[in-house]
Amino acid sequence: MPKPRALAALVPLLLLTACGTEGGAGSGSGTLSPDLPVTGTHWRIDAVTADGSRSAAPPGARLDFGENGRAEGNSGCNHFGATVAAHGDTLTVTPREITRIGCPADQERFEKALFKALGGPLKGTIADARFTLASADGRDGLEMTTELGAPLRGTTWKIDGLLAGDTASSLPAGSEAKARFVIGEDGRVTGNLGCNNFSASARVEGKTLRIEGPAATTRMMCTSPQMRLETKLYELLDGPLTYRLDHRTLTLTDTRGEGLTATAEKTAGQSPAAQ
Repeated sequence: MPKPRALAALVPLLLLTACGTEGGAGSGSGTLSPDLPVTGTHWRIDAVTADGSRSAAPPGARLDFGENGRAEGNSGCNHFGATVAAHGDTLTVTPREITRIGCPADQERFEKALFKALGGPLKGTIADARFTLASADGRDGLEMTTELGAPLRGTTWKIDGLLAGDTASSLPAGSEAKARFVIGEDGRVTGNLGCNNFSASARVEGKTLRIEGPAATTRMMCTSPQMRLETKLYELLDGPLTYRLDHRTLTLTDTRGEGLTATAEKTAGQSPAAQ
């Protein structure tokens, strides 16, 4: 089971848009337009090629470019901040601040491949809603697609992490598959908290989500990790929660600073550019 680790780099990630430019103006570092107009767009990472080996990306992998020589991304497990040097249509993205959440083995392998692929200058190409970065020899690169934001209501939110103050942890091993919920337009929240399906009334006021009244649940017996996660999440939902919606990531925290993170799932039938 992955061990929780302090997110020492979390605060810098929240301040990426305020960071200064590295390098000069024009076609030098810190300027991504007009040679490669990728700022202001959220890019979902579809696949990474490292040393000639291509790997499909896990859900949640993304890379977003700021205006001032900075980028912010997610490997599908850990968040990271990066500096960006731009020379015409060639970018060098160097990850700097990286959180340290323990990752499942497949996500850890992808993360290593991602950071390897970002190890040198990559030529960028934009066609329709797709953005590719590739090294001169073609052995390293990224494949990305435009990604639209997700609304709070009507989105299936897959729970992927737990928060305790400034510390984050992955879900208990063996409990990751089922935990998800939907906040409906009809004032109901439904889903699964790791073991049993549930349904309850919900009210959204400003930036506060409040579950009202006892939840109706099924009565299945599940594995120990699933039951532990479900108990934890039911305790968390028993009170007002502050929510923060960042593109396709939702964070819910209570008055003690405990909470969860969730990622929007793809809706069946969506095109890659409309996820």
